[in-house]
Amino acid sequence: MSDTTKQAPSPADVASLARPRSTNEQPEQAVEVTGAQSLVLSLEAVGADTVFGIPGGAILPAYDPMLDSTKVRHILVRHEQGAGHAAEGYASATGRVGVCMATSGPGATNLVTPIADAHMDSVPIVAITGQVSSAAIGTDAFQEADIRGITMPVTKHNYLVTDPAKIPQAIAEAFHIARTGRPGPVLVDISKDALQAKTTFSWPPKFDLPGYRPVTRPHGKQIREAARLIAAAERPIFYVGGGVVRAEASEQLRRLVELTQIPVVTTLMARGTVPDSHPLNLGMPGMHGTVAAVTGLQKSDLLIALGARFDDRVTGQLSTFAPHAKVVHADIDPAEIGKNRVADVPIVGDVGEVITELIHQIEADRLDGSDDPGAWDYSAWRELVAGWKDTFPLGWTDSADGTLSPQYVIQRIGELTGPDGTYVAGVGQHQMWAAQFVQYERPNAWLNSGGLGTMGYAVPAAMGAKVAEPDRTVWAIDGDGCFQMTNQELATCVVNNIPIKVAIINNSSLGMVRQWQTLFYGERYSNTDLQTTGERIPDFVKLADAYGCLGLRAEKPEDVDAVIKQALETNDRPVIIDFIVHRDAMVWPMVPAGVSNDKIRVARDEAPVWEREE
Repeated sequence: MSDTTKQAPSPADVASLARPRSTNEQPEQAVEVTGAQSLVLSLEAVGADTVFGIPGGAILPAYDPMLDSTKVRHILVRHEQGAGHAAEGYASATGRVGVCMATSGPGATNLVTPIADAHMDSVPIVAITGQVSSAAIGTDAFQEADIRGITMPVTKHNYLVTDPAKIPQAIAEAFHIARTGRPGPVLVDISKDALQAKTTFSWPPKFDLPGYRPVTRPHGKQIREAARLIAAAERPIFYVGGGVVRAEASEQLRRLVELTQIPVVTTLMARGTVPDSHPLNLGMPGMHGTVAAVTGLQKSDLLIALGARFDDRVTGQLSTFAPHAKVVHADIDPAEIGKNRVADVPIVGDVGEVITELIHQIEADRLDGSDDPGAWDYSAWRELVAGWKDTFPLGWTDSADGTLSPQYVIQRIGELTGPDGTYVAGVGQHQMWAAQFVQYERPNAWLNSGGLGTMGYAVPAAMGAKVAEPDRTVWAIDGDGCFQMTNQELATCVVNNIPIKVAIINNSSLGMVRQWQTLFYGERYSNTDLQTTGERIPDFVKLADAYGCLGLRAEKPEDVDAVIKQALETNDRPVIIDFIVHRDAMVWPMVPAGVSNDKIRVARDEAPVWEREE
C-alpha cells in the first residue's frame, strides 16, 4: 500500500493545498515536499501573486519550485534594494502585502534600507531571505550575516527558520503581522538546509502569536470625551496622517469632515485622503507645508490627530508646537500616543473604526440638543483659515533668465495626467514640489519615502506600483541625484514590460542640500554639484536609449507639454524625460529645522505678517 505522505504533490494537489482557508478550518492531508516547495505553496496560499527578488546561493533552492508556480510571478530585479522598494510600491498602491526575496549576506543586507523605510512609513511587506545552513550559522561562513539581528530594530517581527516543518507557520504569521494592527515589514530568514530538507505541507498551519492582539475597537468613553472636546472647541483642526491611508479610512474621514465642517490638514504621508479640491483642506503642514496648514495648527485650540505621529518635520520645535491646543490623538499603535505630545484624550484603535464611532457620537450629541448653543459652530474659524489660504497660496516665481521652473514641470505632469494617475517621488526638492503642485484627489495616488527619506526610492517603487495596478499611469518624479541610485531597475521594467514614466527634475545638484547651503552655509556649495547638465554626465536621454526606454528632453517652457503628452501616449516601454530646470529654484514655504513653526517663511527672508490678535 502506498504512503501518500511520501509522494510528491501533483499539480492538482498543489492547487488544492494552496487554496486559502479560514484559520479554524481543518488542514487537508499532508503531502511530502521539500522546504522550498513548502515555501512556494505557502506564498500561494496567503495570496501572494508577485515576488521581487534576486537568486543566490542560500536562497537558490526556493527558486527551483518557483519556476513551476502558476500563481506567483517572480520579477528579477537588478539590485536587492530595488526589490524592497518595489515591494513597498506594490503595497502602498494597493494595501496588499508586498513581497521581496534575497539571498544571505550581502543580498539580505541590501534589503535593510527598504525594510527600514517600510518600518518608518508603516508599509506591509514580507522580506524572505536565505541563510547559510543551520550548522554553519555563527561560524562566519561564506555570505553569512545575522540579518535577523540587523533588522530587529526596523521590523515588526522577524523569524529565523531552521526547521522545514515550520515554514508554513512562519509565512502565515508573517503576512498576518505585516497587514494587521499598524502595518509594517516582517522578515523571514530561512536556512538553506531547511529549504533543501524533506518535510510535509498542509494548510492552514496553526498560528502561535502570544501577546499579539492589536486593539482595533476604540473605548466608548474616550470617543464620548473626544466628541465633548470637539463640541466645546472654537478653533479645532483635523491633523491627518498616513495611518488613515493605511487603514483605508479615507471615505469615513471625508464623512467626518463634511459632518463637522472642521478644517483639515493632510501630512506628507496622507496626501489625497481628503481631496485637494475640498474647500476645508488647508493642504500639507510641516517644514514645507502651506502657510494655512502650518498656521492653522499653530493657532488651533484643539488638534484632532488621526493616524499621525507628531513627526518633527510637522511640529518643528516641539515645545512651541500648537501651544494653545488640547489634543485628541487616535492611533492603532499605543506607543505613538504621548510619545512626542501628551494627549488630553488618547484613543487606541483602528482609525477607521475610531472615525466611524466619532461620527455616530457626534450625530447623537447633536440630536440630544443639550449642548451649549455655540457648540459645533466653527464659522468664524473657517473664515479665518480660508483667508490665510487665499492670502498665501502656493506658487513660485519664474527665473529671470527664462530657464525652466521645476514647479511648472510638476504641475503640468499632474494636470495632463489627472487624478487617476499614481505619482511616486524620490527624496528632496522634487519630492516637496510633487507634494505641493500635483493635485491629489484620492488616497494611494501619492507614494513617497516620508519617514526615512530614502534617495533611490522612486523608480523601483513606481515599478512595484505599476505591477500592482497595470492599468494606471504611474509617474516616478525623481531628482537627478536620486535617479542615479536605482536607475538600473529600468532594465527590469523593460524586460518585464512595466511601462512607467520617469520625470527627472534635473538641476545638476543635490538640490535640497544645495538649498540648505544657500540659506545656512553662506552659499558654500560643498560636494553638491552632480554635473548632469552642461557636460551631461551622464546623458539621461542616451542612458534611456541604452536601456531600451524612450528618452526625451525638455529645456524650455514651450517644450514641457509636448514631451509629457508623448510620454502619456507611449505605453509599450518606459519613458524617461530629462527636464533641465533652474538650478537655484527653492522649495517654499519653509520652516527651518529646529525652530518654531511661527517662523515660517513664504520666501527667502519673507515671513507672513499677521494682524495683532485680540
